[in-house]
Amino acid sequence: MSRFSRTLFAGRTTSRIDAVCIVKAQALWRSFDRSLFFERLMRHLQRWSLVYLTCAVAILWFDTHYTVALNVTESLPHRLFLIHRSEMPKRGDLVAFRWMGGGPYPVGATFIKVVAGMPGDAVTQVDHDYFVNGYPVGRAKRMSRQGVELEPGPTGTLPAGAYYMRAPHPDSLDSRYALTGWVSQTQIIGRAHALF
Repeated sequence: MSRFSRTLFAGRTTSRIDAVCIVKAQALWRSFDRSLFFERLMRHLQRWSLVYLTCAVAILWFDTHYTVALNVTESLPHRLFLIHRSEMPKRGDLVAFRWMGGGPYPVGATFIKVVAGMPGDAVTQVDHDYFVNGYPVGRAKRMSRQGVELEPGPTGTLPAGAYYMRAPHPDSLDSRYALTGWVSQTQIIGRAHALF
């Protein structure tokens, strides 16, 4: 009889080589010394437990203080950002904040913009040009690239806990538009640092 002759095994037709391999695998499993395996595992864990614990603590610490965000628009020149969660912004800083909803973006999306106005600053508008304390921060467009009418953003004195956000790109959805408006301190995730 040939080595490759067919036989019926476990309800299906297989070659004898398959059957021999299955029988050998079953025999190997039966002979496997589980106590030796667990003994080796315990020795390994005892030897490396400090390393594993250190890695776990480092990951937890990093996760509570930092997060990473990806910029998928053209509003900023960088694509990947490291966000320091509890670091409060200063004028000129890149800041990550949660989107409150509306327009093409879902509620809770992460936006990254530059802080152009701080609480107490005066935001004014002349025609479609916006100014913070007399410094030009951008020109608002009447329509989006998709042809949607854009409502101009608020003007006046920024109240406590409110920030005027901007980005250098002319099509950036920032505080020039009512859809974004002034960003509340409660929306801010933290300061963003460009990675690349």
